[in-house]
Amino acid sequence: MRAYELMIILDGSLEEPVAQQWIATVTKGVAAAGGSVHGKADWWGKRRLAYPINKKEDGYYIVFNLTAPGGALDELERSMRIADDVLRHKLLRLPDAEAARRGLVAA
Repeated sequence: MRAYELMIILDGSLEEPVAQQWIATVTKGVAAAGGSVHGKADWWGKRRLAYPINKKEDGYYIVFNLTAPGGALDELERSMRIADDVLRHKLLRLPDAEAARRGLVAA
């Protein structure tokens, strides 16, 4: 199992309950891939973007800490790439020391 951090920026014109449904969507997608979300998703709420993305000025930010087998999250990433609600997403594999510090893997 590998440790990952996933950040998603959703379209700021969405209603907040619709944007928060993405937490459940991502959690189900990770579970379907054989992984798990650790802790609660870090909901940053609606923030002003540093620069316009697709002519949008605001976005909802969500950060997840995940563990999953290597390559298992490809389908989840593909679904976020084609979703209209997702402005940007970034999936990072965490270094082993950082993953241990966050409690995602045994030290």
